[in-house]
Amino acid sequence: MESNQHQSPDSSPAGMQTLSEVLTKVVQEGYVENFSVKPQGLHAPSLDRFFTPAEVHIVNFYRFEGASSADDMAILYIIETGHGIKGTLVDAYGTYADNRISEFINAVHDIHKKVDK
Repeated sequence: MESNQHQSPDSSPAGMQTLSEVLTKVVQEGYVENFSVKPQGLHAPSLDRFFTPAEVHIVNFYRFEGASSADDMAILYIIETGHGIKGTLVDAYGTYADNRISEFINAVHDIHKKVDK
């Protein structure tokens, strides 16, 4: 999926166009946890710890759209917990979005979109 992706011009960090490029950048910035959403909340697998929406801060997010299909979309959330755990969460965007992830993200009140230069 990544090799054919591009982002909207207003959402991509300078010079980055694929999900893998942005993931590489944010991992270098210390966002190393690969979060997932389980029935118990946001899961940090390296710690086997769960977080509620109130404990989560979405510091940025990026949407990616497939070059060959509008159905080939993803969203990358850059997350910090109130306990200092930093990582990412990836979901499909649109028709194929994971309802569990969508519901969790909708419950998070601290969501920001930074403008990358």
